[in-house]
Amino acid sequence: MTRFLHDQFAKDYLKELLKNYGSVNTSEKVSTEIKEIDVLFIPTQPPQAEIQVLGLLSRFAEFPMILEPFRNPASEDEICDCLLKLLEVRASMRREAKAKKRKLPKHQIPKLWILTPTASSDKLSSFNINQKPGWLPRIYFLGGALRAAIVVIHQLPATPETLWLRLLGRGQVQEQAILELAGLPSDHPYQQATLELVYDLRENLRVNRDINKDDRELIMRLEPLYQRHREQAKEEGRIEGRQEGRLEGEQRLVMRQLNRLFGEIDASLTQQIRELSPEQLEALGEVLLDFCEVADLQTWLNQTQA
Repeated sequence: MTRFLHDQFAKDYLKELLKNYGSVNTSEKVSTEIKEIDVLFIPTQPPQAEIQVLGLLSRFAEFPMILEPFRNPASEDEICDCLLKLLEVRASMRREAKAKKRKLPKHQIPKLWILTPTASSDKLSSFNINQKPGWLPRIYFLGGALRAAIVVIHQLPATPETLWLRLLGRGQVQEQAILELAGLPSDHPYQQATLELVYDLRENLRVNRDINKDDRELIMRLEPLYQRHREQAKEEGRIEGRQEGRLEGEQRLVMRQLNRLFGEIDASLTQQIRELSPEQLEALGEVLLDFCEVADLQTWLNQTQA
């Protein structure tokens, strides 16, 4: 279950970073066996200069690409499955070009980037990898005709250029990247949106009963950042409350937090929350992070309004 949560985070995160620069499809289905590509990206033409802020990821995005991020180290079979997806996409594009009686330019064929936290030297050598001049070390290219590479995230240098890929690592590598993300200027185009996705991942992991040591440590490391973010949001709510009325501002703050935790809250619960006093709303804001499900919210409301 937690692997699914991390996989969904990776897809949402990459889509958020790339959506302004081209077409991004996640869980793209290929072949009759219903295989899914994690992220298929087709850049806009001409490329937008703003994408350079994504560092190494922006170099990947210069051409159509398939991104296959792995939470756990990719096995040989999983790498082969990724290559099969690439070849099936390529074959489909060739068939389409043939039907239209035109050639398929090589630059339109997607490149495959397999993102894995770690990979043994034996595993890498089994794919006859090589490194290319002009690229960072630890990016391992397969034969040129394949248009594919294995990126070993935990071996990348800890620089701003690699930040957006290291966020897809795990353990200390991911935790360090999150700290670097939080330290970016508040007006950075991707800081707030990415932090929101990270906090959503934290909440999803927190309510899951079956998590591993890495996930528990991630939750603990995120706690101070999340609390600081929450206080900032609360202060924004107070300012909004002074501008639009304290009660309405507190309601909006609490509803944003609840929607982040549980999705859309139904109309009856929303109405109960609107009937709370400012003091009750403030009390709800203090305890809602301890709720594991919507039923906990209903119980709290019943006890408060009894």
